[in-house]
Amino acid sequence: MAASTKDEGSVARAARCWRACFWLVYLGTLAIKLAVASRLAPFSDEAFYWQESRHLDWGYSDLPGMTAWLIALGERLGGHGVLAMRAPFLLLGSLLPWLVRDLALRLAGPVQGWQAALWCLALPLASSLGVLALPDVPLTVAMLAAICALCRLREDSSLLAWLGLGLSLAAACATHYRAAPLVLTGLWLILATPRGRGWWRQPGAWLAFGLAAVGLMPLLISNLRTHGAGLAFQLWQRNPWHFHADTLVQPLEQAGVCTPLLYGLLAWAAWKVWCRRREGWVWQVLAIHTVVLWLGYAVGGLFADDARFRLHWPLPGYLPLLAVLPVLWAERRHGGGVRMIWGASWWLGWLATLAGLGLLWAASLSPLPQAGRWGKLFPMQFTGWRESAAKAVQLRRPGQLLVADNFILGAELDFSLAGQLPVYVLDSPLNRYHGRAPQLALWQLDLPALRRRAGKDELLLVVDETALRERWRWSALEHLCGELASVRLLGRLEPDQKRRRFGFYAIRLRAVTAAPRRCVIWTQAHAATYPDGPG
Repeated sequence: MAASTKDEGSVARAARCWRACFWLVYLGTLAIKLAVASRLAPFSDEAFYWQESRHLDWGYSDLPGMTAWLIALGERLGGHGVLAMRAPFLLLGSLLPWLVRDLALRLAGPVQGWQAALWCLALPLASSLGVLALPDVPLTVAMLAAICALCRLREDSSLLAWLGLGLSLAAACATHYRAAPLVLTGLWLILATPRGRGWWRQPGAWLAFGLAAVGLMPLLISNLRTHGAGLAFQLWQRNPWHFHADTLVQPLEQAGVCTPLLYGLLAWAAWKVWCRRREGWVWQVLAIHTVVLWLGYAVGGLFADDARFRLHWPLPGYLPLLAVLPVLWAERRHGGGVRMIWGASWWLGWLATLAGLGLLWAASLSPLPQAGRWGKLFPMQFTGWRESAAKAVQLRRPGQLLVADNFILGAELDFSLAGQLPVYVLDSPLNRYHGRAPQLALWQLDLPALRRRAGKDELLLVVDETALRERWRWSALEHLCGELASVRLLGRLEPDQKRRRFGFYAIRLRAVTAAPRRCVIWTQAHAATYPDGPG
């Protein structure tokens, strides 16, 4: 009895020590994220999601409505601004370590719970989540909450437990099409496990299924309204669905964003989870979820979209493994070398998080502290917004319509001007490439709507000459020139060490193409791109 009491006291002291370490790192990281989120200009996608929040609906041509709803909630409570827009996402992102801890507690004790929460802070993709108002924040939190709810069903099958599962599933489905792996995990559990097959006889399970179906309603309604634009974009337009060998480097890319040592530990944990899938319900849930996420990304990624940023896609598959790491550690004896590797894995991950947040902090400063070769380290997407909007306000005459050459710049200007006037958007490959053209048409902010509104009036056009890739740029500018009856250069702006360039023009629209390469928009952009001669 005395030995048992001594052991319990030792565990309690260890738990208090790890808890103190967690709170120190957690609050420090949260303070840095708050500082960055309060200053950093909106990312291009963030600005468009903000535009969606100004037109609240069930869903949009790119996503269901959850992201826009959260942004609208933040601005309703905190007013217009980057921090108010991001506040709900910061709050949701701060929940991840607690959900990881909850999973670890179901596998082991309080010591492992606090250790798992610390591991979550060491994964850059997870610890930085919430700085930007992006759909990955509610999606990741909802998916992890659903996994926690599934694991909780081992000892608690009350209606309240099923309600938690149903709400998590509904939130994930109402956020993004990438909730599909979570649905696949549930189907696997239902079809392949005895406990899952028994759910059909439980009223609570039907409650969860019903709530999940409600979560799908925004997606279905928005696709009906846009004639299937969202499904068409997410399933076909953005995915080539043919093998591209360059994506075989996916493991190296993931090792880079997770840090190599931590990625190695996660891969080892994934293997151990699969080997222990028959040791209990929690291990079974984690094994199935890990296989769906890891293999789904590894195999599907070889054939799916490889042109857009997708390094964050596997994150919901990594988080449950962070809960497993301290459990696996506690079950083995380790020498000094192994201890050094584990310690280095955590420190490298957390330092990588600090480096990433520091880079975003530097990008939020004005004037930008960048010069020479180091300027390329700073994210271009966060720069030039305030300057371009201020220049547009300076050049715009009262009552003059404001026009952007692509949806990204249109959203940037709209956010900077706090939605005080409509910003119309011309045809651009970017609008179609990112699935936003149907939404602009629905909002009556596209070129046909502009023609109906403007007639022959003179408009203020802002052109982001660096928005398009080289292979699209010149043909797109030629097409733009063919839409104009007259063009007059009003000014130019080249912030951000000339990596981002804007042209400001007074234009009138027409429908007949004529001599596009003599158009001042084309010649100005070409001269700025190739100052030393033809490209």
